Amino acid sequence: MAVSLPDRLPFQTWDVFTDTRFAGNPLAIVDQADGLDPARMQVLAREFNLSETIFVQAPDDPRHSAKVRIFFPTAEIPFAGHPTIGCAIFLATRATPEGDFETEVTLEEQAGLVPVRVWRRGASVQAEFVAPVLPHAPAQGAVPESADLARACGLAPEQVGFGRHAPGLWQGGPAFLYIPVADPDALAMARPQEPAWSDALQATGVDSAYLYTPQGGGYRARMFSPTAGIPEDPATGSASAILAAQLLASGALPEGETRIALQQGVEMGRPSRIGLTVVVKAGAVVQVRVAGSAVPVSEGRIALPDRP
Repeated sequence: MAVSLPDRLPFQTWDVFTDTRFAGNPLAIVDQADGLDPARMQVLAREFNLSETIFVQAPDDPRHSAKVRIFFPTAEIPFAGHPTIGCAIFLATRATPEGDFETEVTLEEQAGLVPVRVWRRGASVQAEFVAPVLPHAPAQGAVPESADLARACGLAPEQVGFGRHAPGLWQGGPAFLYIPVADPDALAMARPQEPAWSDALQATGVDSAYLYTPQGGGYRARMFSPTAGIPEDPATGSASAILAAQLLASGALPEGETRIALQQGVEMGRPSRIGLTVVVKAGAVVQVRVAGSAVPVSEGRIALPDRP
């Protein structure tokens, strides 16, 4: 049965992986999107022009909280971290607008079911999701030489890699090229340099690169994906989750549960804080969790585009 759509749909924008407005990663949440076709979702995502827009629909299974579709400005994606965190907090705080609480929100995403634990303590609201796909090596794609990656990032060859950390290619829904860099100064200097950037990324078969370096007992990172319409992302939850495979391959994860603090977006003036928890058993990653907070920024109603 066709769903009748209103002329305008309610939306909110939230800043995710921060508890401070105008920091973190902005997210558009379009509510009551049942019956909205993917082509028009793409038009609206392009209109918001944020790194991601999430569309909230009634769940297929009434035991779940919502069915969601997630879009870059240029394409739909099966899973993403900051829309998952932001949408779960949006739904949980709408259901419980005041007081402390702890609840579970289950989102039906294209990559699978994503359970999200959400809790409020005082003024702080936090959420943590379990990654729906364990990170793994992709079936195809090659990691370029470190010297080629250095040219692609505008760095000297000795600034790529540190300790046992070498560039890697990993997937967990989306796929990312991981480039370890020597220190925060090298990370701050890094910029995609053409044509070396496109040449290097073409060899990998992905369009997104996650650069990281040790800082303060955790890691500081940047993520570039210009061909996907994201020159730089202030916080990338999916790449943070998949980082678990890169860290394991680099010898940085022991057996058991490890909690890691990640910072991103500093160079953009939108600092973000991401909590990564990785469980390793018998030398393999068996669970990945990503945590963060979110704050509302704006709300309104957006007109629907004509069918493309």
